Amino acid sequence: MTEAVADFVWGPDLKFHVENLMAEYVLAIDEDRLDEWPNFFVDDCVYKLISKENADRGLPIAAIFCDSKAMLIDRVVSLRNANIYEKHTYRHIVSSVAIEDVAQGVISAKSNYVVYRTRTNGVTEVFNTGIFRDLIVRAEGDLLFKERIATFDTNIIDALLATPI
Repeated sequence: MTEAVADFVWGPDLKFHVENLMAEYVLAIDEDRLDEWPNFFVDDCVYKLISKENADRGLPIAAIFCDSKAMLIDRVVSLRNANIYEKHTYRHIVSSVAIEDVAQGVISAKSNYVVYRTRTNGVTEVFNTGIFRDLIVRAEGDLLFKERIATFDTNIIDALLATPI
């Protein structure tokens, strides 16, 4: 995780720590260290992967929805032990972070993302694109996600949409 972060102060240091959190988050997924994924969140978190179409209409239906760290852990256990899917790897590219607000101990940030997937046959394709909207808090000296909403651009859902984005 990130090194201990002092009180939130708007500026380059804050942006550095937020971008570091996001970089470590996607590396854990890309390097198939999914057991570490829940550790980027506080216990009473929200993780949602929702289509732009549903988000724009205010519809709550999400492709993936977890409202606690325990649900994130359960998702990883399912991915490791119950789900059957073709082996593949991901590579995330995340844009520079836009910090929108810092208030009452909560950082509001957003960033664009693109995820490439490479299958066992060696073919690489764009898997998912969209925007992360995050609420980040400090807990135990680290920055952690209180809420991470990934809004994906397409309304077509790939059958392999099981791993977190």
